[in-house]
Amino acid sequence: MSAVTTASAPPKPRGRRAGLRERLARRPALRKLGVLLVLAAVAVPVLHARWASGTWPAPLTVDLTAPLGEVSDWIIDNRDGHPLFLYFFGHVSHAVVLCVRAVYLVLLALGWAGTTAVAALIAWRAAGVRLAAGTLVSLAACGLLGMWVPTMQTLALMAVAVAASVLLGAFLGLAAGLSDRTFRVLRPVLDTMQVLPAFAYLLPVVLVFGIGVPAAVLATVVYAAPPMARLTALGLRDADKGVLEAVESLGATARQRLLTARLPLARKQLLLGLNQTIMMALSMAVIASVIGAAGLGDRVYQALASVDVGQALAAGLPIVLIAIVLDRVTAAAGSGERGAGRSWLPAALGLAVAAAVAVAGRLAGSLLWPEGWSVEIAPTVNRAVGWMTDHLYSGVPVIGGTADWAGHFTSWVLDPIRSGLTALPWYAVLFLVAALAWLIGTWKSALTATLATAAIGVLGVWKPSMDTLSQVLAAVAVTLVIGFAIGVAAARSRRLERVLRPVLDVMQTMPQFVYLIPVVALFGVGRAPAAVAAVVYALPAVVRITTQGLQQVSPAALEAARSLGATGGQQLRQVQLPLARPSLLLAVNQGVVLVLAVVIIGGLVGGGALGYDVVFGLAQGDLATGLKAGAAIVCLGLMLDRVTQPSRAARKEDA
Repeated sequence: MSAVTTASAPPKPRGRRAGLRERLARRPALRKLGVLLVLAAVAVPVLHARWASGTWPAPLTVDLTAPLGEVSDWIIDNRDGHPLFLYFFGHVSHAVVLCVRAVYLVLLALGWAGTTAVAALIAWRAAGVRLAAGTLVSLAACGLLGMWVPTMQTLALMAVAVAASVLLGAFLGLAAGLSDRTFRVLRPVLDTMQVLPAFAYLLPVVLVFGIGVPAAVLATVVYAAPPMARLTALGLRDADKGVLEAVESLGATARQRLLTARLPLARKQLLLGLNQTIMMALSMAVIASVIGAAGLGDRVYQALASVDVGQALAAGLPIVLIAIVLDRVTAAAGSGERGAGRSWLPAALGLAVAAAVAVAGRLAGSLLWPEGWSVEIAPTVNRAVGWMTDHLYSGVPVIGGTADWAGHFTSWVLDPIRSGLTALPWYAVLFLVAALAWLIGTWKSALTATLATAAIGVLGVWKPSMDTLSQVLAAVAVTLVIGFAIGVAAARSRRLERVLRPVLDVMQTMPQFVYLIPVVALFGVGRAPAAVAAVVYALPAVVRITTQGLQQVSPAALEAARSLGATGGQQLRQVQLPLARPSLLLAVNQGVVLVLAVVIIGGLVGGGALGYDVVFGLAQGDLATGLKAGAAIVCLGLMLDRVTQPSRAARKEDA
């Protein structure tokens, strides 16, 4: 017995070592953490001895001001004479101007009555009488607010931009959907383009096309085309294999398979891509007012520049109404809810009525919205803002005013985070970025995030980038706390979810620019208002993704927890949240991306940092400053996306 014991004793240490190896194999995060600790122990002392100050070292900075200035000067000097501009960019610019002008003249020729009738007809054919009535009311509201002409300018710009975006996106999506090699090449490009803030697209097109409508349209096309490309490729690649095999067995050619099987099967995805393209084009068309696009966005921009909240709201409401109508019409078309039926007779009758209304309007000599029918809301709104400033802005007993809240948020949250990031050694920031990206993803995502962060320092905009990052982190923290709380409550209460659904729908359709209006009215200008606008803009996506993720948890897992006597809180903490981890990570990722987009736009209302540099570069013609800030925004967006979004490989490891 003792011999057996003695003989069997030695394997125990090996068993313990094997168990440790097995645990490390099952927990790749522990293995990664160990490697990171070893690297930090070796690298940090060496870097600290070389660069003790901690700020980004000047020898590692590349001054691009002179080269960018030379490029800018060359483009400006040769824009009117170089063959590249005369025979390519010049023709593109001219074609864009002609198309926008043609659409605008058509809308004016139809008159307010004809345009409203045609829009109502389209809404009726897409989704029925209720949406047609809503379209009538929305366009009438645009006229009543005195914004008919700016609304038509925005619609003309959008029509051209959406048409070009759909054609470009459909072409790229078709290539990616039919070719695996093209799909592999385009996927990272589309991934990157979708996480970049809208402001990042303005500077390159301004450099080539200058300030005006062509730059606004082309920036909108570049921003809005990726969703169409991605969803087109997804629809074509996910087509029912059985149907495709059946069509192929009948002797159909590749072209016939595409036209008779693939595209019809991908109809919903294509219409969803159209919906997303339209909404992103509207958002970008409004933002493009910064580079000379006329319309509603320009009215909002000019009003915000003069802190005229009444005028900003008068121009912002039509944007919201148009966004809601376009979203509902395209969503209804995508779901196949054709309230008017498929017969050609109702469509012909509706077209005849719309034509009769347009002709009657022309004969009456009323092409533009009658001035006597307009309502001026700006004075009333400004009086209300004045009352809020007098009574809510400061001096409110116990709770304080909105100015007090903004001041406290700035001094207690934004300033400490900014001070901490700017005081943190640059190599510590790189190490933290690499560690977070590797722990949640793979070494490739960690390398991408680290190089993107290092590029910010190389560009010489480390300090304003850390300022922007501090605003993003603070706004994301508030967004996640509020969003997760509301999402958990909505997932546990069907009644609350039904109440929130229309509110979230409306909030998700509003362009980013619109959120600045109520924030400026309540909080004035500064970094805190920019962060508040970012929170409000990102909140709907976080709430919706969190709610869906928790509701999709397996009922069997919840029933098993209940059968073991788990309380509601225990079920949430120990079952729902762990099983909904992928959805929660997606909510974090979307929250970060959306917050960054609005924090950058917050430069228009005193947010400062990179957003201010972009606006300053555009306004002053200092393209070197603007381009460096735009490139830093791109790098910051890429880094934040890689840090917050696990890769497929990482998800497989977690599984």
